[in-house]
Amino acid sequence: MILLLVVCGCARKGDPVPAPPVPPAAPAAAWASLRTLEVTLPSLDAEGGKLRGLDAIRVLYLPLGLARPTAADVFSHGEIIRERRRPGLPGPGEPLQLDLTGLKRPAGWIVVVAVRAGQVPSAPSPVLPWLNPDL
Repeated sequence: MILLLVVCGCARKGDPVPAPPVPPAAPAAAWASLRTLEVTLPSLDAEGGKLRGLDAIRVLYLPLGLARPTAADVFSHGEIIRERRRPGLPGPGEPLQLDLTGLKRPAGWIVVVAVRAGQVPSAPSPVLPWLNPDL
């Protein structure tokens, strides 16, 4: 009987499935000037642990609609208009200035997303207005 339990317990083969990576915390973003976005990279993951493996920062744009969208709306329906990848990223918790002068889009909304290695995106930053570039 004991031999049967030992044999049945040893039937599993291979390593257990690894847990999926925890997404980064949302980055902080604010306008430093009319066309310069200052992004503070997250230093923690979404569960409060130390962030490792930040791969990219993406800026997403959504044109004006009837109402102000939520950050999740811009993230799910917007287009990626700028991306900065490693090795051109500062360390976790440090600021990054993104020049959006050459961006020719009508008025709309912007969010910033941090992307961890393995294409795991963070929650988006708060929604920021994008003004008409002709101003």
